[in-house]
Amino acid sequence: MSDAKGFLRQAVELARANVEAGGRPFGAVVVSGGEIIATAVNEMHLSHDVTDHAELLAIRVAARTHGPDALKGSSVYASGHPCPMCMAAMRLAGVGTVAYAYSNEDGAPFNLSTAEIYAELKRPFAEQSMTISHLPLESKPGQNLYEQWAEARDSRK
Repeated sequence: MSDAKGFLRQAVELARANVEAGGRPFGAVVVSGGEIIATAVNEMHLSHDVTDHAELLAIRVAARTHGPDALKGSSVYASGHPCPMCMAAMRLAGVGTVAYAYSNEDGAPFNLSTAEIYAELKRPFAEQSMTISHLPLESKPGQNLYEQWAEARDSRK
């Protein structure tokens, strides 16, 4: 567990440096095989992109540098509780362990909690504040998008 706390401390130090640079207090460290393979900080203040979270940026760096398989079973250490977007990305990437230093409860007084988003996502689509609709399109024979993808994928094998 001492290694985990050391990696968490690194994530927090990244976040502290980001605060000094005008950013939000979020840093992330990706570890695979006991080695750090990527680090990142929240860059929303630079890019004005609401998806530039530390965890997502670290995952992107790790995948681009080491390939997507390096993320399978890896660990992500984050300064704060990962938001649902980051958590979903980590699941999609195959991350095996996530640890964070500051909870949503710690962040709530500073408007840094995503607990309300987690609660909203638990509700059925019809009960969420964002309108979410499934509008299926009829496709002509041979024009189903997913069938096209499967055929293209299979032809590359």
